[in-house]
Amino acid sequence: MKTTAMEQTSTEHSESPATGEADVDVEGGKFLTFFLGEEEYAIEILKVQEIIGLMPITPVPKMPEYIRGVLNLRGKIVPVMNLRTRFGFEEIEDTDETCIIVVQDEDYLMGVAVDKVSEVVDIETASIEDVPSVGGQQSEYLAGLGKVGDSVKMIVEVHKVLFDVPDRVLENDAGQQQE
Repeated sequence: MKTTAMEQTSTEHSESPATGEADVDVEGGKFLTFFLGEEEYAIEILKVQEIIGLMPITPVPKMPEYIRGVLNLRGKIVPVMNLRTRFGFEEIEDTDETCIIVVQDEDYLMGVAVDKVSEVVDIETASIEDVPSVGGQQSEYLAGLGKVGDSVKMIVEVHKVLFDVPDRVLENDAGQQQE
């Protein structure tokens, strides 16, 4: 079994010694919501650079299976992650609604293939709860759960999911500063 950078690094969240649950501080604000299957996820809108339709993705040898390849976005090479695969979900065929959310964190860009984009919602800080620990395990990919009306949006831990990957995935972008 391969060891990824994600498995080699420690979590960014501190654990409460009494409960073992992560102490997550997620600020409220605007979030872009999207679907993977029937489940709705959210990502901080300030980290979203743009949303694009599916375009040609060039496979790159020896990448982790969750990296579909790279695309040329106006002269910048951007790795594209299949979020379904990253989360351990079954892969499905792309549809007319499949799109790529281009996310920026610090100096890195990552394209994220999702089933469909939903909407931009405002989630108040008071409406965000910690991810519950189930069977002693807590999802390392989620920063919190946001309550919006009668629904729950799973807030993605952007840095952990998208950028805590082997260095070779990001090295194409490492020297490219955002202009």
